Amino acid sequence: MRYLPLTQPDREAMLGVVGARSIDDLFADVPASAVLDGPIAGLPMHASELAVERHMTRLAAKNLAAGAAPFFLGAGAYRHHVPASVDHIIQRGEFLTAYTPYQPEIAQGTLQMMFEFQSQVARLLGCDVANASMYDGSTACWEAITMARRVTKRGKAILSGGLHPHYVSVAETMAKFTGDQLVTSLPTLSPTPDTDDLIARIDDDTSCVVVQYPDILGRIADLSKLAEAAHAKKALLVAVVTEPVALGAIKAPGEMGADIVVGEGQSLGVGLQFGGPYVGLFGCKDKYVRQMPGRLCGETVDADGRRGFVLTLSTREQHIRREKATSNICTNSGLCALAMSVHMTLLGEKGLRQLAMLNHAGADQAAGRLAQVPGVELVTPTFFNEFTLKLSKEARPVVRQLADQGILAGVSLGRLYPGADALQNGLIVAVTETTTREDVETLASALEEVLA
Repeated sequence: MRYLPLTQPDREAMLGVVGARSIDDLFADVPASAVLDGPIAGLPMHASELAVERHMTRLAAKNLAAGAAPFFLGAGAYRHHVPASVDHIIQRGEFLTAYTPYQPEIAQGTLQMMFEFQSQVARLLGCDVANASMYDGSTACWEAITMARRVTKRGKAILSGGLHPHYVSVAETMAKFTGDQLVTSLPTLSPTPDTDDLIARIDDDTSCVVVQYPDILGRIADLSKLAEAAHAKKALLVAVVTEPVALGAIKAPGEMGADIVVGEGQSLGVGLQFGGPYVGLFGCKDKYVRQMPGRLCGETVDADGRRGFVLTLSTREQHIRREKATSNICTNSGLCALAMSVHMTLLGEKGLRQLAMLNHAGADQAAGRLAQVPGVELVTPTFFNEFTLKLSKEARPVVRQLADQGILAGVSLGRLYPGADALQNGLIVAVTETTTREDVETLASALEEVLA
């Protein structure tokens, strides 16, 4: 809807209704020292719509779009092909609403979508139950930590060095307000995850152990041993999945004993979108369901015996008695959840497994080719679609140089872990079904030149 400016008579009529002589009267309580007496110094005056459009177009032209160059970025956000039908469905008026319906029982289609989404996510993560999505992966991870505290009545969480540093950062920020003790560490450029170190740290004060699967370097660990060690100390195992497509090829965390499984659903149905919005996944064992944050949609029958859907356990995601709430960040990313659900439905189990194998086969071929480049060492021999290389020089300037050549080579560990000298030469490379052999060869040739 276009903005229609008010006329002067409109303004005078409105001021008369509220009993003010002028607009300045509405700001009478503002201290004089805080009131501007003219334009802000150094700030350009307003421009015409045409001038603004041209300026923004010039700025946009400086961007390098993901689809316009060989693209190897990952580290929690992945470029996958999204079928056109996904966008078509999520743009239907029944779903594309300004906000979550507050009388959800009259929005049966939305509730059914959430119910189906929960069923798909629970099966994907290997959990008994899943909620109707959360804000994103990092905040879902924090919610899992707070849930573990409620379940165990303990306040110390052990975070794997392989957990995404942005997820760690969110947890550290929130812990400042809750008093939770977070035990963190940095990853090491080694082929094996830090499972043994995590087991050694578990004690009687531990509420949970948080581990990423596959981890930030792309390594895949058998979580069974870690789950047993945590349970022996009556602690919970929280598994984080940033690449759900991987679960089409590797064992689900819930099947290995994880008590809570969270993650980021962006890979399925949701584009990169400049970093968001994304969709958080949250699943757990059935016995912990009453401590699970967010919304939970259930199936029921109406007075006539017809199938229906309702919010269950809690009728709303917000809590009037906030001290009784099970969530701090409970936003339901309904539209992104719908996109993920549509994509999963289009794929089916067979399609998801085929997509996963395409990703792994492409990554395997890419890792083999890049490891042949002089000055490049493959750190992670076991991976899904993301692996870590160790370069003969600092990776961050290399990534910058290749970007200037129109090649998005990956994510440097120096960018993720500034100041960690042992990680500065590390480069995370992601390969999906959108990556061609020509893209890999282009990257390999460019690396040979840069590292020579």
